[in-house]
Amino acid sequence: MSQTVDRALSILPLLAQGPAGLGQVAERLGVHKSTALRLLRTLHEHGLVYRQQDQRYRLGARLFALAQEAVENLDLREIAHPHLVALNEQCGHTVHLAVREEGDVLYIDKVESRYPVRMYSRIGRPVAITVAAVAKLLLADLPEAERRAVAERLDYPAYTPRSTTDAAAFLKELATVREQGWATDLGGHEESINCVGAPIRGADGRVVAAMSVSAPNVVVGAEELLTLLPLVRRTADAIGREYSGTAPHLDPDKEAR
Repeated sequence: MSQTVDRALSILPLLAQGPAGLGQVAERLGVHKSTALRLLRTLHEHGLVYRQQDQRYRLGARLFALAQEAVENLDLREIAHPHLVALNEQCGHTVHLAVREEGDVLYIDKVESRYPVRMYSRIGRPVAITVAAVAKLLLADLPEAERRAVAERLDYPAYTPRSTTDAAAFLKELATVREQGWATDLGGHEESINCVGAPIRGADGRVVAAMSVSAPNVVVGAEELLTLLPLVRRTADAIGREYSGTAPHLDPDKEAR
């Protein structure tokens, strides 16, 4: 990266901390004020910084518009799918990706198990919100007041003897999920099916999606499935880093080939 571009880009995280004067920018960059001014003017012309009436500079509205546009055009499913496939190839079990949309939690991707026993879940269909691991992960990240309001208006079907029975029990489980950073469904929806899941976080740390690995007891028991938790969490973290743009960069020389 050229020195000029590097210096210009270094100004943006500085201004993200708050407005700064020309002298502060020059000092932080280790350059003369005239050099800092030239960089700031260029960024100002592109709307990336804005000069206030007090002559200090702050981040410009164009920068926020670009960031919002980039986020809106991200396809989480497209980003996540190769990671889900890789996880499936490692463990052999069914892998799901889910998001919360208009009050429901929906599967938006699924990689089938390599084993003959298949799950009935379908892409685009809502999950059993009071028992599914992915639903617990998405709801646990809500602010407390919203989390409580959602829990209190849900119905609690008794799918199996292990299903969550009421709002109080659900809120207690969500608190545990929020604290530990992962979730399970051990026979809560179907007695023969177990599931372990992890959250996918965006750049702001909030949960934007959740993923899980599921398997029937005839293939693998609950205890053995739980040993996959570190792998599931690493996969979710990798998806989150790529989605938020914080994944490790490739070697520039390799990228140029």
